[in-house]
Amino acid sequence: MDLRNGLRPLGSTPAEFERDLLSNLYYRRGTTVESASAQDAYETLALTVRDRLAARRARTAAAHYESNPRWVYYLSAEYLLGPQLEQNLLYSGTTELAPAALKALGFDPAEVAALDVEPGLGNGGLGRLAACLLDSAATMDIPAVGYGIYYDLGIFRQAFRDGEQVEQPDNWAFQGNPWEFPAPDDRHRVGFYGTVGPDGWQPGEVVEGEPSHLLVPGYGTETVNIVRLWRARACQESFDLGRFSRGMYVEAVEQAVHAENISKVLYPDDSTESGRELRLKQQYFLVSCSLRDIIRRFRFRNDDWAVFADKTVIQLNDTHPTLAIPELMRLLVDEEGLGWERAWDIVRRTFAYTCHTLLPEALETWPVAMLGRLLPRHLEIIYRINEGLLDEVRAAFPDDLDRVRRMSLIQEDPERRVRMANLAVTGTFAVNGVAELHSKLLASTTFSDFATLWPDRFRNVTNGVSPRRFIRLANPGLSKLITSALDGDRWLTDLSLLEGLAPLADDAAFRAQWRVEKRLAKQALGLGDPDAMLDVMIKRFHEYKRQQLKLLHVITLYQRLKSDPSRFGVPRTILFAGKAAPAYHAAKAIIHLINAVAATIDADPAAAGLLRVVFPPNYNVTLAEKIIPAADLSEQISMAGKEASGTGNMKLALNGAVTIGTLDGANVEIRDRVGADNFFLFGLDASAAADLRASAYDPRAYYTSDGELRAAIDAILGGDFGAVGQGVAGSLLDRDEYLTLADYRAYVDEQDRVAAAWQDEERWTRMSILNAAGSGFFSSDRTVADYLDRVWHASPVRVRN
Repeated sequence: MDLRNGLRPLGSTPAEFERDLLSNLYYRRGTTVESASAQDAYETLALTVRDRLAARRARTAAAHYESNPRWVYYLSAEYLLGPQLEQNLLYSGTTELAPAALKALGFDPAEVAALDVEPGLGNGGLGRLAACLLDSAATMDIPAVGYGIYYDLGIFRQAFRDGEQVEQPDNWAFQGNPWEFPAPDDRHRVGFYGTVGPDGWQPGEVVEGEPSHLLVPGYGTETVNIVRLWRARACQESFDLGRFSRGMYVEAVEQAVHAENISKVLYPDDSTESGRELRLKQQYFLVSCSLRDIIRRFRFRNDDWAVFADKTVIQLNDTHPTLAIPELMRLLVDEEGLGWERAWDIVRRTFAYTCHTLLPEALETWPVAMLGRLLPRHLEIIYRINEGLLDEVRAAFPDDLDRVRRMSLIQEDPERRVRMANLAVTGTFAVNGVAELHSKLLASTTFSDFATLWPDRFRNVTNGVSPRRFIRLANPGLSKLITSALDGDRWLTDLSLLEGLAPLADDAAFRAQWRVEKRLAKQALGLGDPDAMLDVMIKRFHEYKRQQLKLLHVITLYQRLKSDPSRFGVPRTILFAGKAAPAYHAAKAIIHLINAVAATIDADPAAAGLLRVVFPPNYNVTLAEKIIPAADLSEQISMAGKEASGTGNMKLALNGAVTIGTLDGANVEIRDRVGADNFFLFGLDASAAADLRASAYDPRAYYTSDGELRAAIDAILGGDFGAVGQGVAGSLLDRDEYLTLADYRAYVDEQDRVAAAWQDEERWTRMSILNAAGSGFFSSDRTVADYLDRVWHASPVRVRN
């Protein structure tokens, strides 16, 4: 199918772009230049840019149809896409055309751009990785579709009330979303509850999944892929007109509200039984809709199930989409009439699983009773999969009952639960971790029994980030300097070329230019003295990430400032940002204490110009793109052995921040590549941390023996920062699950070395340049290349212009 001559030509000159903009303003927005608001201008601009990407999308779809390739389907509960306008301007080649056309029509481009709202479809690194991988797949011409849920209200908008985190609805799509293509006529029905009888599963409740898609363009290529998102809708017959006519207005729409709750928010609060059940509903809703769509796409050009696994690879992004395994079995066996063994062979050759954690609580399990009530047929399928698994285990390891118990898909005590991670490993052909250390620990600890049984199934694919998003768009000044230094911008699609910056670290003139760009980024962030060190800890709040360790350092610096200024060090602005899950009270208590400490320091004239603590609310991609270019010091201080990889550490190093961190996650690989002299290492390694936790660890012994640590904790307990934080301090003294006190002294001493390095301006600049120069490995393009080589085995499809 050749669409090159069948589409309306779109302008490539300023006059033609202005013509297209006016046409959309008149005919699609329904207004005129004289009466148009800034919102009208924004949505019209979005449509005009989208048209250019849609034309490429049509050619991409035609090329994919013609070649009938192997598809990569990415199933993820999250996509943290970031704002769309600036990226789509860059990828469509209209970065200069758009503002010129807006100005010609009397609109302020900056005011229009400020109306671009970040889609509330993700939370942290999991969602941002998904977005980066889709970006890279399109840039590398790989046929790929991302599948997710269209969350009406996102995760939540974070605000602070008296220093405490308050969750507010993130009504990101209130004004509509001009970047999406709704398809209300292409719904899939999804069943829940009911019974399984001779005629199969008869659901007791049915909702519909309504798709829309966003375009995912590649950079420097014609390929435009999509991410397909599902909204939950009630069936048409759900509205009860009889009740409505009797004045029972709430009851009349009760079924519709109940159905649409499924896609209302990301990660409903699971502190209640109803919240947990809603999460499980979300997960099945995502995979049910997505698999039906994948099968529909397969049938465009194929009708033989024998080639399904040759044409399809489905990547499970963590355990959330694991129900796709029994769901595909159900579709193949119950609806397509395939035999069990044939269906199971197809399933195990189709799915691959990325595990993003080592934390036991993050390896999801679901109560057997709940899953059996909500999805009775799927529980039957899981039981049968488990029978086959345990037969294989018993054959390989006779009489090893403990191994059988550990590997079973069903946990028996203290409550019968389905182990989703075990199911994910059992039903896939590849299992990967997301950093070298993480992958080794997965195979040697978390999944050691499975790795012994199926050693060839385990592999590593280290995470990466998109250089287009996180340096070209986020840091245009530094990007321009790099492009000039490397004689072109080929580094944006081959990040290994950043190695060419390494010799320039010894060039005094280049170091001076580098400092200018870093200072301008800090000025743009607007947090006070741009000559003070900007020390940042930006990530989801969790005790294992140890924001509490950074806070103890802040208190120590403040106490030094008050008691012995000669030991204080250098002026610092310390920036925290990130959200805590609504039901994670310990993490929320840490946020509250940080804000209390910040308020105390801010009110003290002795700290002015020397120490400042800031905590901007509602951390997201938009805010990250302002903070990351300005950062001088990157805090990556999780307890070793707990962080899977991290991607914030990569983004910060790419932009010239120097890391202080433990040997955890991708920190290990970052240190190897930027050089040990350009990384501030401290603390226990994973093995030592595991040994200490397994021993009779006594956090109070560290508190008693270290005067500065004792003073910091006593200040919290004594109310120096108000009546908050006692729970945080008490937890550290009584439990300290993540060895914060054990690593405190090593961390504070290393921070003193950071301060000494900062005082040598030329040395610090050299370290900053070498961090960027050594970050080429951490491109999501390299990550996708590794997936292609080690897992997906898909080939690019070139799209003709």
